[in-house]
Amino acid sequence: MKIGILALQGAFIEHAQMLKSLGVESFEIRQKRDIERDYDGLIIPGGESTVIGKLLHQLELFEPLRGEIENGMPVFGTCAGLIMLAEKISNDDNVYFGTMDMTVRRNAYGRQLGSFFTEQELGSCGRVPMTFIRAPYIEEVHGRAEALASVDGRIVAARQGNQLATAFHPELNNDTRVHEYFINIVRNR
Repeated sequence: MKIGILALQGAFIEHAQMLKSLGVESFEIRQKRDIERDYDGLIIPGGESTVIGKLLHQLELFEPLRGEIENGMPVFGTCAGLIMLAEKISNDDNVYFGTMDMTVRRNAYGRQLGSFFTEQELGSCGRVPMTFIRAPYIEEVHGRAEALASVDGRIVAARQGNQLATAFHPELNNDTRVHEYFINIVRNR
């Protein structure tokens, strides 16, 4: 198994380290030739969604990656990665990949000072640590998307088929269960 990690900005190194600790091979996606390799899944890390979107278009990665996701490539988006997957952003006119049936709110918890840590139940993973940094949240899931976790009544994780999205950064903690959850999606594809 090999996972591609979009390495345009954000905590891509931390995702790679998490996968390595689980015995899963990964590589960085920085340019178009990187996605010509064989790989089984994709991680879109946090960062700034507007910048990621612009870079994906400039580097001619946007359409090929969206096509892969639409064709069932397992994908895990964290924070800005969640925004990239959402079909609607309530406080932004942009739509990026738009492959998950959910509406999200960017920077929903405010600026950097609005960052926080908590632990909550996430699907079959049990109670997991959640680090939020200038995080979005999911206002609504519908269609094929299902909520997996909430904090204070706001949805912070969702799944739709082979797509997993979290508003928090599981790669910034030592707990591997969220990444294991994604690896199981990849294995069961």
